[in-house]
Amino acid sequence: MKSDYELRITQHKSRLGNRFFLNLSLLALLLAGCLPKPAVIDPAIIQTTAFETALAQISLPTKTQLPTEPPVPTATLPRTPPALPGTYQTSILKSHDIPRTYIADTCEYLQNKWNPNNSAPGTVVMTIMIHRIDKDATTSDFGSLTIAGKDLKQLMNDLHDAGFQAINMQQMTDFMYSNARIPQLSVLLIVDDRAGSSSKYNDHFRAYYEKWGWPVINAYIGMDERPDLWAEHAVLSAEGWVDFQAHGYIHNIPISEGSTDEFIMSEMGGVISTFQKYFNKTPIAYIWPGGGFTKRAVELGIQLGYKLGFTVNPRGPVMYNWIPQADAYNEDNPYAIPETPAGNPLMTLPRYTDIDARGRIDEVRVIAQEAAQYAEQNKASELEYFDIVCAPTYGPIPSTP
Repeated sequence: MKSDYELRITQHKSRLGNRFFLNLSLLALLLAGCLPKPAVIDPAIIQTTAFETALAQISLPTKTQLPTEPPVPTATLPRTPPALPGTYQTSILKSHDIPRTYIADTCEYLQNKWNPNNSAPGTVVMTIMIHRIDKDATTSDFGSLTIAGKDLKQLMNDLHDAGFQAINMQQMTDFMYSNARIPQLSVLLIVDDRAGSSSKYNDHFRAYYEKWGWPVINAYIGMDERPDLWAEHAVLSAEGWVDFQAHGYIHNIPISEGSTDEFIMSEMGGVISTFQKYFNKTPIAYIWPGGGFTKRAVELGIQLGYKLGFTVNPRGPVMYNWIPQADAYNEDNPYAIPETPAGNPLMTLPRYTDIDARGRIDEVRVIAQEAAQYAEQNKASELEYFDIVCAPTYGPIPSTP
């Protein structure tokens, strides 16, 4: 048993322990009251945060970029073609000798006109009819259409000095149909009727061929079939500087409104047969005997293959798509058959007479200059028209030769 002293010590310790524990508990309560209250977390917020965290950790595929729609182009307003200029006119020609066009297709005309590989605008041809040459005559006789030899020489020299160059019938045809390149001042020398021998050409024209390379056209009659005569002229044809073209078969009966189809065909077709027989060529030009022609003769001539026809009417020079023609008879030249009713300017081309031609050289040059200037003034509008209307079908006009 414990002594009273030990018992009192034990009880004292017990009371101290209880007091300490009580004080400690009171201290804990006091400290708890001083601390802030913990935040109350909403369960919904916890769930949302967890879901977003999980979603962020999932590897989602990259969104495919849809193709961008091309922008709708702004509508292009159609271009309006400009108005085309009228045909070049000149006061140099007589009022009733009116230039006519013959190319129906405007686009074809403009393409040929402005193609730099072709003849430049203003290129002109002066066609001259030479009928009879009298080498010994002192003066020329217009009444008999006879030019003195010395006047013929002067005409040839004047033409050359003025800048003209002679061309053949194929060149003339290509120029009139498609504006093929020829000298800008060209002359077509047509000697009418069959010569009795080749001396007519050797005496009067060979010198110009040898000096300047000038050819000459012979409007040859087909009826006289003397083999020696044809052979003599065939030599000149083979040399290449005398270009033989058709001047009828019997020749001395001009075609008129009363001519039958049979006569026209025998006259225009008969000479083709003799050309093929003796010259081994087919003529492409018909020089109307006596200047006589009709609408029906023109039609039949085209059927036979002729490309050009020549009158005795001195209307003026010609250019591509530009041929002076008359609508009716007139007092200035009452014997000149009006060409317009025939309906084909290419088959009714004008010719100057050799006796009158010298006095017309400067006029022809002025017409060429005026026509070139007129074309240049209208070049921009014509090219714009071609670009809008024609180029989609015809293609562009070449810019350089």
